[in-house]
Amino acid sequence: MNVQRWIASRAAKWQELEALLQRVEQQGIKSLNAAEIGNLASLYRSVAADLARAQTNQISTNIIQELQTLTSRAYSQVYRGSHRQELTGILKFYAWDLPQVIRATWVYTAIATGLFALGGLIAWWLAWKDPNFLPLVMPASLIEKVRDKHELWMGSILGNEPVAATGIMVNNMIVSFRVVAGGISAGVFTVYALFFNGLMIGGAAALVAQHSLAFQFWAFVFPHGSLELPAIFLAGGAGLLIGKGILWPGQYRRRDALKIYGAQAAQLVMGIVPMLFVAGLIEGFFSPQEVIPGIFKYLVGSIIFTLLILYCLRKPRVETRGDLSA
Repeated sequence: MNVQRWIASRAAKWQELEALLQRVEQQGIKSLNAAEIGNLASLYRSVAADLARAQTNQISTNIIQELQTLTSRAYSQVYRGSHRQELTGILKFYAWDLPQVIRATWVYTAIATGLFALGGLIAWWLAWKDPNFLPLVMPASLIEKVRDKHELWMGSILGNEPVAATGIMVNNMIVSFRVVAGGISAGVFTVYALFFNGLMIGGAAALVAQHSLAFQFWAFVFPHGSLELPAIFLAGGAGLLIGKGILWPGQYRRRDALKIYGAQAAQLVMGIVPMLFVAGLIEGFFSPQEVIPGIFKYLVGSIIFTLLILYCLRKPRVETRGDLSA
């Protein structure tokens, strides 16, 4: 290998990359047009290959160091733009795309909510009619605590908030992901999970009402429940979407229907993860605090739920153009 001839043949590329990098570093990536940005990426790959060849052939240490510096600077600029685009895409998804998906799939979320509510109403009715029903859906220790000690079971969180919050987040995500994954069973397990969770909530509501603890119970549930329950309903909607793709693909082939509805379900899952994260923090650190008045907890829960509804109704602004004169 003729080192001097190779260096002379490659030097123009190195100088071109150096010039582009100086512009970007001084004026920002926006100083380059689309063609120049593409050229920057191409030159980076070319010079990186030159560096590898120089190291393999043990060319001058100075040349290797210069190429290492050049490729390091180029890598930083090329992939900084890529990371920035990824961040922009994530922000766009949560700002605009997710609310649109929630609105587009609201029927499935409504069905999931209805299944949950049906289970709750049935449990409420049976709990007042049959004293033997509650042990079927609630642990005996919780029933005894409310009935015999006239106490709720949330006090165990106090003094153990960080661990409790983490455990709550993990548990809620497991429940939600099971509801979503239930769609693979043609939606059967999703329906069962929603109905059974409704039974448990309805049973708990009846139990605390029977012992005059309803106000304290719902004061605990409201703050985090304003996010946690909608997240479970969205998870149910996602599971039902997958079930629909299996049972009723409609105008699509079943494989294509699963791709379409599965993509919507995946977007809903991306939405419920941060909801459950925040709900877990609230349930661990805020909801069980006895020093906070119950009425304030109701207020906080109502505000959070209102903000969630407004977020779901959020639509991109449409700019109107053209001559509006008569």
